[in-house]
Amino acid sequence: MINVTKSFLPDKEEYIGYINQIWDSVHLTNNGPLLQRLERELRDYTGAEHLYVCGNGTVVLEIALKALEVTGDVITTPFSYCATSNSIIWNNCVPVFVDIDPDTFNIDPELIEAAITPQTTAILATHVYGNPCDVDKIAAIAERHGLKVIYDAAHAFGVKYRGKSLFLNGDISTCSLHATKVFHSVEGGLIITSHPELDHNLQLLRAFGHKGDDHYFYAGINGKNSEFHAAMGLCNLPHVPSIIEYRRQVFSWYDNELDWDYFKKPRLADELEYNYSYYPIVFESEQALLHAQKELLAMGIGCRRYFHPSLNTLSFVPKFFSCPVSEDIAGRVLALPLFVGLEKPDVLRISTTLNRVVRPAVS
Repeated sequence: MINVTKSFLPDKEEYIGYINQIWDSVHLTNNGPLLQRLERELRDYTGAEHLYVCGNGTVVLEIALKALEVTGDVITTPFSYCATSNSIIWNNCVPVFVDIDPDTFNIDPELIEAAITPQTTAILATHVYGNPCDVDKIAAIAERHGLKVIYDAAHAFGVKYRGKSLFLNGDISTCSLHATKVFHSVEGGLIITSHPELDHNLQLLRAFGHKGDDHYFYAGINGKNSEFHAAMGLCNLPHVPSIIEYRRQVFSWYDNELDWDYFKKPRLADELEYNYSYYPIVFESEQALLHAQKELLAMGIGCRRYFHPSLNTLSFVPKFFSCPVSEDIAGRVLALPLFVGLEKPDVLRISTTLNRVVRPAVS
């Protein structure tokens, strides 16, 4: 079976070396020395002065909303993983879905201002597949209307835009360190801000709102991560350049083999150093997608409808917003296998199958 993704694992002995340190110190969690070291190395890697490792990629979104005291309506994208909209709902806010750009699949900045009301306090946008949103237009809109900006950068580890980490945009950026990501710590999340005045609050909010046992400042939550997760992150971080390079090679194989008369993929931003986090293709119809998915699965090849469905159509969202572009693309997009170790013959087999399925039969 070829899965749609396969977690990168470092040398086992290297990881065991860190585990031995944990055994010797008996410091398992609660901001231990390995976690602090990982945070230092990640700050160096990203250029982000204010960065913290937390338990997962969803809790950091929830902490971001609390840290910025977001209330009321939050403008967001319908084309993302459900963690984006769920975090808004969990914070007793209302997700206001704004449709996406048909070329980049990111939130369409030209539609944002029409969705702003007196109840709007923030924009929470996703860098879809690690492809940057139009951060300049979003920043200008937020400044005009006094809104906070949070970027769900779950897919964007290692991405640079205009020579800087994509994490350095907005008031707060978050990232997932889940095992399926380009860089992972098995489970984990990052929260990053360029505003030093938010730094203290982020530390408190991820640790029950207190420092020491006698000083409580916030109704915080347990957003911490363990030494075992930090150890995996420390092992994996040096491999990120080679991981990205391998994924770039797989990208090029797909690019060269797929018949682009029958598929579409997102347009990437200019001035971008990409991480090749996912390989999504859009079919001409949902029927063609379902046929291709069935054929691939019969061959033992996994693929994923990522993202599907469009979040504005979920039954539990508080208010419905029509987003026809997102709904259309969500019905036709399929993420293909992409991971370190995926071999060229497998990519050729996947591509040949997809081309055969979508090309018209010749009589």
